[in-house]
Amino acid sequence: MSRHGAFDAAVVGGGLLGSATAYHLVRAGARTLLVDRADAGRATDAGAGILSPETNSRDPEAWFRLAVEAADYYPALVDLLRADGAGDTGYAPCGKLVVAVGEDEVEAFERARRIILDRQRRRGAPKPEDLHEISAAEAKALFPPLAHVRGAIYSRGAARVDGRLLNRALLDAAAGRGLVVRRGSVDRLLIDHDTARGVEIGGDRIAAGVVAIAGGAWSGDFGRQLGVRIPVAPQRGQIVHLDLHGVDTSRWPMVSAFHHHYLVAWPDSRVVAGATRETGSGFAPHTTLAGVHEALGEALRVAPGLAGASVREIRVGLRPLTADGLPVIGAVPSVRGAFLVTGHGPTGLTLGPYSAKVVAACMLGAPPETDLRPFSVERFAPQA
Repeated sequence: MSRHGAFDAAVVGGGLLGSATAYHLVRAGARTLLVDRADAGRATDAGAGILSPETNSRDPEAWFRLAVEAADYYPALVDLLRADGAGDTGYAPCGKLVVAVGEDEVEAFERARRIILDRQRRRGAPKPEDLHEISAAEAKALFPPLAHVRGAIYSRGAARVDGRLLNRALLDAAAGRGLVVRRGSVDRLLIDHDTARGVEIGGDRIAAGVVAIAGGAWSGDFGRQLGVRIPVAPQRGQIVHLDLHGVDTSRWPMVSAFHHHYLVAWPDSRVVAGATRETGSGFAPHTTLAGVHEALGEALRVAPGLAGASVREIRVGLRPLTADGLPVIGAVPSVRGAFLVTGHGPTGLTLGPYSAKVVAACMLGAPPETDLRPFSVERFAPQA
């Protein structure tokens, strides 16, 4: 076995899910190994960081329930990281607009309005003053580049987070608590008598009491050895960072319309326009002319006042998208001590830290603090 000796836990994957799982493990006192081969194009580096489950009108109830718990956890996580001396995460409440710009969006907006506001009444949250319809003039006052809209809902409590900064903060805080990071690729999992025993990296066998797979779009590689089907495939997302050259964007809310794109304003005169959802892209983490054209075209359709902005940066990431769009979270039934936390698709920054917290606790023997049954890998047909 490894010259490092046995670990209590090993985590495979150094993106947000892996880093957050490792952080919660070491915070609980577990001696933890994180294995990261730093694949190009992982989703963490290109996510927009929108935290606004209350404005979601498309995903099923199981996703919404988890997303509310996940968004509610963020302030506590930021406090933990601050107490551990980690750097800025970019987390901040900023508000969000859901708008209909074109005539073709009005029907979808009305349907979303009914879902969002009916759910608000049933739950008794958020408060009416924190989630409500506003006029076109009020929407434009909040986000000055906005087109004249045909409908708008405003969520005051929506927040944003910077995925790159958050991942760095998690790793820094975990390192301060003794996390061991190994660069490289896991050749195989060490499994004996249907029990996870560790990982093998470049011929080096490293013992660990429990193992979590947090490999993002690459997680499916471990399905055969675990005896399960992990139908996670890469969905490319291209996102464009715009520079508004000194314009004060610090109070602008996020904006989403009904063509599956969004705008996220940051305090440094920056607006992020994204993102493409290129299902079937394969492992091709590069920008394309068509993808950038799509992102910029939609940005200008929704907010023509951005026409004078310049392109500061273009990012691309491969989202780990499952066959049914829901993440895979929890224990692997066929291998004791093996866990999955992957497949969060375009909502990894929303769900990721809380999913990791729940899985880390389960790895250390605690029962799940939320219902993970909708996210079990057992919902997929077994590996042939």
